[in-house]
Amino acid sequence: MTSTTDLLTAGPPPAAAKGRGTHRSRHPYRRALSTVRARTGLVLVGAVILAGLLAPLLAGHGPTEQSGQSLAALGTPGHPLGTDDLGRDLLSRVLYGIRTDLGIISLAVPLGAALGCLFALVAAAHPVADTVVQRVFDLLLAFPGLILALAITAILGPGRTPVVLVIALAEIPAFGRLLRGGILVQREREYVTAARVGGSSGRRVLVRHILPNAVDPLIVQIAVSLTVAVFIEGAMSFLGVGVRPPEPTLGAVLSQSMPYLAQAPNFAAGPLITVTALVLGLSLIAEALNREIRR
Repeated sequence: MTSTTDLLTAGPPPAAAKGRGTHRSRHPYRRALSTVRARTGLVLVGAVILAGLLAPLLAGHGPTEQSGQSLAALGTPGHPLGTDDLGRDLLSRVLYGIRTDLGIISLAVPLGAALGCLFALVAAAHPVADTVVQRVFDLLLAFPGLILALAITAILGPGRTPVVLVIALAEIPAFGRLLRGGILVQREREYVTAARVGGSSGRRVLVRHILPNAVDPLIVQIAVSLTVAVFIEGAMSFLGVGVRPPEPTLGAVLSQSMPYLAQAPNFAAGPLITVTALVLGLSLIAEALNREIRR
């Protein structure tokens, strides 16, 4: 998996730093997403997203609807993936669990990214602000994810809101430090010095010259953070401090399957395969983007 440390050392886009052509600067993401690695990731992620969006059409039962068949086997008529210990259709639970998980991470990661970037811009404004922001990042990083999740859940109770907050807070330092590092690197570039000598104001230099060349690693970080968010949501649901039951999530379905692994292994198969496909797809996309930016 791509790390934030690798991204910080990536440096500026070659078009900006070395002046090599305009085609590369205009289409870096198109080039990255045209690779086999990225296309494989897009297929995996797209399949999971499509399954979640089409859940009402693909699911033959409601996610909380109970039947008389408890722990039905794989391929049972009317229940392709079988049923759980309460007789609920596993295919429906997995499909609606995808919808729940995607809704959470699509809100939490952009929120964490926006707050992290806001902190980075504040840090870039003044050395004193930079020191304060760095201490805020250190404070957030000082709390292990599990402890943070338990603390927020103890205050707010289980539900979607605590999960969103935990993921957002966990991602703030990653985006903030990444953008701050990019700004500091770009400030020392010759084209920034030339813009200042040419009479451009500090705000114009930041908006027109520094930020466009500092944001590329953030695109990669979004894919990485989505992967991390899937694990955080799954862990919270697995521990029973995530979304309230009986609303399905992939982590909750997986947690409920643990006592029945020997008796009904199909219970865990659906969420495991789905989480694996989603995480692998996001990781492949992130790696493809990172390779293009580092070239």
